Amino acid sequence: MPNFALNDDVFFRAAEQFPTPFHLYDEAGIRERARKLNSAFSWCRDFKEYFAVKALPNPAILRILKEEGCGLDCSSATELTLAKVCGFSGEEIILSANAMPPEEFAQARALNAFINLDDISDIELLRTHGGIPECVCLRYNPGGQFSIGNTIMGNPGEAKYGFMPSQLKEGLKQLKALGAKSFGLHAFLSSNTTDNNYYPSLAKALLTLGKELEAEQGIRFAFVDLSGGIGIPYRPEQPETDVQAVGEGVRKVYEEIIPDGSVAIKTELGRWMTGPVGWLVTHAVHEKKIYRDYIGTDASAVNLMRPAMYGAYHHITVCGKRDLPADHVYDVTGSLCENNDKFAIQRELPEINIGDLLVIHDTGAHGYSMGYNYNGRTRSAEILHTEADGFRMIRRAETAADYFATLDIDPAGAELTKR
Repeated sequence: MPNFALNDDVFFRAAEQFPTPFHLYDEAGIRERARKLNSAFSWCRDFKEYFAVKALPNPAILRILKEEGCGLDCSSATELTLAKVCGFSGEEIILSANAMPPEEFAQARALNAFINLDDISDIELLRTHGGIPECVCLRYNPGGQFSIGNTIMGNPGEAKYGFMPSQLKEGLKQLKALGAKSFGLHAFLSSNTTDNNYYPSLAKALLTLGKELEAEQGIRFAFVDLSGGIGIPYRPEQPETDVQAVGEGVRKVYEEIIPDGSVAIKTELGRWMTGPVGWLVTHAVHEKKIYRDYIGTDASAVNLMRPAMYGAYHHITVCGKRDLPADHVYDVTGSLCENNDKFAIQRELPEINIGDLLVIHDTGAHGYSMGYNYNGRTRSAEILHTEADGFRMIRRAETAADYFATLDIDPAGAELTKR
């Protein structure tokens, strides 16, 4: 179920200190999850988690994860720059290519980062923009559907990512001729799954394929990158992933296929690492009764796009009313001129009054980072709940001046940037 590790007093105290809306992240929770993952894979002598920066691109969070031994998975020049300024370098960084501008290959090579190629055409781009490193990773797309038993986990054949099996062989042949001496295999075949069998099944497929390619192509198989995909229980009735069982499942298939322990394991978790230890905190500011009962908040899809974009469920609690009966039904909305700007639809909740503090759970990944400025709404602050039970602003809220700063306006409108 959603994370209730913080009591209501924490949110009340934060809202007294900072204007809502804001995202609140729990430092102790982030550290705990990083340690759980590292413990689950401690049997592997060369394991490393590369946190997916896209999930929560805040330097304060990235530095915490660095202290816990994590690297970073980057997908853009900006994310590479974040990695550098936060002290990451070399093999602490992976660049995951995807229709990548050539200069971003060069930037990653200058950092000596691992390169994860998405397409066979990337090989020539990498050769001419930074050069071919000794170890290169290739993203694998098996096509069709990815299943565990009778359960369909994903549809990689519909995804834009990765090499087809035949392209892997040709790609390795080209890379070897250009000086590469070893390779890694990466795949992302299922999203947000709490099935403990996903990683073990994926590991078995990649390890088996890697050994076959190593024998056939004469280039050393260095690592598997299991990417992300391990999910979190957004709904109260959903089970939580048992990451210790996941690690043990991977260990079993690993030791069957790689008995000498020569292949490293990497992961690129984002949602699992920080999703449950983030909350969007907002006040109820409006009530409307027409064909449905609506509660309007001072947050909107600008602050959390997932419900509007995917119809995603995020649990909501009303501070100070957690133990009251959920005997009212509301649509909980923001203020955008879009009817999909709703955090909850026909949700059973305790009675909500104007001024009540609402907490929207599991926003620590793909929450703030997916924000935008529709209607000229500006994005919120990000607050860290520290291990010492204090609060620290780690990103200020945007202002109108931020919104206008990139506009090319005439001198008569210059006053806009001063607001």
